[in-house]
Amino acid sequence: MSVLEIERLTVSFHRRDGLRRRITTDCVRDVSLAVARGEVLALFGASGAGKSLLAHAVMGLLPPNALAGGTMRFDGHVLDAPAQAALRGNRIALIPQSVGHLDPLATVGQQLRWAARRAGRPMTAPGAVAEALSRFDLAPAVAGTFPHTLSGGMARRVMLAMTMASGADLVLADEPSNGLDADNTARVFRCLKSFAEAGKAVIVISHDLPAALKIADRVVLLDRGQVVAEERADAFTSDGEALCAGYARSIWNALPQNGFSRACHEA
Repeated sequence: MSVLEIERLTVSFHRRDGLRRRITTDCVRDVSLAVARGEVLALFGASGAGKSLLAHAVMGLLPPNALAGGTMRFDGHVLDAPAQAALRGNRIALIPQSVGHLDPLATVGQQLRWAARRAGRPMTAPGAVAEALSRFDLAPAVAGTFPHTLSGGMARRVMLAMTMASGADLVLADEPSNGLDADNTARVFRCLKSFAEAGKAVIVISHDLPAALKIADRVVLLDRGQVVAEERADAFTSDGEALCAGYARSIWNALPQNGFSRACHEA
C-alpha cells in the first residue's frame, strides 16, 4: 500500500489585475503519483516545473492566494488541511532547500530535541542526541555548535538527523544537493537512501538527475507543471533505449556525461 497517493493535483494562484479583473495561473496541472514504504521516488524537472509546489501542497504550506485541487491520501486517509496540520513535522517531514531554515540562535542539540519533542518522541536518554548525529556521520561535539559554524554538507545532515528524530513515515527532500560539492552530495543522498531502507517513503525533488538516480527506484519527470514521464530509475542507462518516453530519453541524452546529444523528442 502506498504511503502517499496524489490524484490529479492542480495548484493555481490567483492575483488581481486592476480593481476588478482576477487572473488565475495554473502552476501544477493534473499531477498523479504514489510512493510506497521502502521506496525512493525522484521528482525531476527544470526550475519552475512545479516540483517544490507539489511538496508544499503535500505539506499544506501553500500561500494564501493558492488553490489546490485533486485528492491526496496518506496511509489511505484523505490528506486534507486538518490532517496536514496534525501530521506535519511528525509523520510527514519536509527537508527544505535552504539550510537557513535552521534556527541561528539555537544549538544543533537543542534543535534536535525540539524536533523530537514536537513529534512526541522526546530525547531523554543519555547520549540520544549523540547517537542521532552519529547516524549521519556527525561527531557528538556538533550538538553544541550553532548552524553558522557548519559547512553546507554538515548543515544538511543536521536537517536529516532532525527528520529522523521526528520519526516521519514520509520524507520530502527539496533540492538536497543545492550548493554542495560532489562528495557531500553523495553523502547526503546516501543518508536519504537510509530512510527508505528503514521502511520510510522518500520523495527526492532534484534537478540533479545523475545524483538522484543512484538512490531512486522510480523517476517522475515534470515539465511546466505536468507529469510528462514516469520511468524506472535503472532504465536511465546507455543511450536510454530502455526508457519508455521520448521526453525521458531526450533529457537523459542531453546530460553532459551523455554527450549533450540533441536527440529529438518522440511521442
